[in-house]
Amino acid sequence: MLARVTTWEGGSPEEIRAAAEDMRTRVASGPPEGMKTSGFTMLTDPDSGRVLMLGFFDSEDDLRASEAVLKEMNPPPGIGERTATDVYEVAAEARM
Repeated sequence: MLARVTTWEGGSPEEIRAAAEDMRTRVASGPPEGMKTSGFTMLTDPDSGRVLMLGFFDSEDDLRASEAVLKEMNPPPGIGERTATDVYEVAAEARM
């Protein structure tokens, strides 16, 4: 499994909280068409103006197939500027 991690910095606390609330309501409808993701997590630190978005993919092929959709997506307003996009192998994961 791979995780695509995008970092946003410079957002306002109010806008980050609003974007998080909006995302909570939208994730229930599933991923956008063409996105072959197996999961999504949004981490926020409104007071420091930082947001991390983690998209999970079962394979490199799924990630590559989803890149076009990811590049067309517009970030929520007010969360700042994208400062990094990295891909990691998921070595271990647990949710309890």
